[in-house]
This record gives sequence, structure tokens and C-alpha cells, in this order.
Amino acid sequence: MQLAIIIICVIIVLIILWLISSQRRLVAMDENINNAMSQIGVQLTARFDALTGLLELIKGYDAHESETLLETVRARRTVITANSTAADVAAQENVITDALGKINAVAEQYPALRSAENYKQAMGAVERYEGTLRSARLVYNDSVTKLNRAIRMFPTSLIAGMLHFSAREYLKTEQEKTARPEMK
Repeated sequence: MQLAIIIICVIIVLIILWLISSQRRLVAMDENINNAMSQIGVQLTARFDALTGLLELIKGYDAHESETLLETVRARRTVITANSTAADVAAQENVITDALGKINAVAEQYPALRSAENYKQAMGAVERYEGTLRSARLVYNDSVTKLNRAIRMFPTSLIAGMLHFSAREYLKTEQEKTARPEMK
């Protein structure tokens, strides 16, 4: 009789420990995703700053186009935070891609602009931030994979459902993004 009670208590304690461990693991994965999204926000902000600097540089060549682009970028820009979604990131990347396409069109009209050292440096900065942003997206998608896999696997799926953990959306690269504007 006492042995049966001890065995039942041990089983209950093991189940409770497993529940706590599963919850902590899910929380850690969720926080990794939030951190990765915040990093993407930081990289997008840096890229927007580099883009703004590039637009300021263009003012000397085509003030009207530069001002129009600056106003458009500032109006369409939103800050990416830990709570942002993959769609929010995609929208901000589209703003940057559109602006870069228009900057390249202006640069085509002004060969002196394209050959200016400041322009080359600013364009290089935009490219470097794209590289770090790409790395941040990889970290985010890897973190999402880990959480989504854990949520879908039994018996963790039971805990995830009870604690309202849901699958996260991946950041996707659209076909037109892979053929991004040429940086000259």
C-alpha cells in the first residue's frame, strides 16, 4: 500500500517536472524568436538610415526626386519590434527595394553621381546592411523552425495548446526580392 502511494507520488512529481521543463523550453524558444525579430528591426533601421543618407546625397543631383523619395520612405516606414510579424518585415523590405530601384533610376541619369566616392560608399553601406539583415532572417527562421517543430510534436503539443503557444510564420523571400535591383 505504501509502495503504491510512493510510486504514484513519484509519477506525479515526474509529470509535474516534465510539464515545467516543457513550458520553460517553449518560453525559451518563443523568446529566441522575439529576439531574432528585434535584431531584424535593428538591421532594418540601420538600412533605412543608410538609405536616408543615400537619398540626402542625391539631393545635389535631383532635389525634387530625392525629396519625393524621402517623403515616401518616411511615410511608409514602420519600426519592427519583437511583436512584429513576417508580413510587417516584408512590407518594410518592399519599401527599401522600391526606393533602391528609384535611386538606381536617378543614378542612371547622372553618371557623375554614380562615379562619386560618397555615392559608392553609401551604396556599399546599404549592401552591407542587407548582408547582416539576411543573417538575421536566417536566425529568425531557424528559431521559428525549432518552435514550430516543438509545438507540432506529441506530447509537447498538448502543453503548447494549453499554454496558447502557436506556430509562427516564416520570413519568406519572394521571387522579385531574389532579383533585387543592381547596385552600381
